Amino acid sequence: MATAETKIRLGPDMNGVLLTPEEFDAVEDYDENYRYELIHGVLVVNPLPLEASVGPNEMLAHWLLDYQQRHPKGSALNLTLPERYIRTRDSRRLADRVIWAGLGRLPNWRKEHPTIAVEFVSARRRDRERDYIDKRRDYMAIKIKEYWIVDRFQRTMTVIRYRPRRPQELVVREKEIYRTPLLPGFELSLRRLLAVADMLVEPQEVVSHAARKPPNR
Repeated sequence: MATAETKIRLGPDMNGVLLTPEEFDAVEDYDENYRYELIHGVLVVNPLPLEASVGPNEMLAHWLLDYQQRHPKGSALNLTLPERYIRTRDSRRLADRVIWAGLGRLPNWRKEHPTIAVEFVSARRRDRERDYIDKRRDYMAIKIKEYWIVDRFQRTMTVIRYRPRRPQELVVREKEIYRTPLLPGFELSLRRLLAVADMLVEPQEVVSHAARKPPNR
């Protein structure tokens, strides 16, 4: 049993420390000004997401709940939550939004992997590689049915659909509407979603799109 002296407190100085999933799960004390992920046994500390990511995430939640409550087929959506860990054998990936669909019941969100994972891309190169490459690999390995990567810099949403032999990739452009068979009748307007991000961009965030190309996958 851990004693008071051996309890772990997470903070920026812990970035890069090796932890087991059990140690990570047991943490109760942490600096709330940062986000924490366990990536293949290594603790990664990141700053809190900017408003230009949080705003569209909240708007997506609003659309999803409106679909659930008002659409004739809205019962296909079982649950959506922000900022939740997706567990793998040696990692705890923090997704911006998770969605359970098609279960016909409320999921056990602590144990059941979501049907859809959503990430809102950040400007930092390391974060972009994480979203486009690392999380894609990890989410497909545990058979998450769809992974949405919303990129306000490229004005696209990349959708990765799990397939047993090879994942299918779709790129939704800014003026397009995305529809998924997992949520029958739900329509995601990328233009409207990106407009929320644009409203909340800080002046220092304004960068050329060319400097923010998706990494090679």
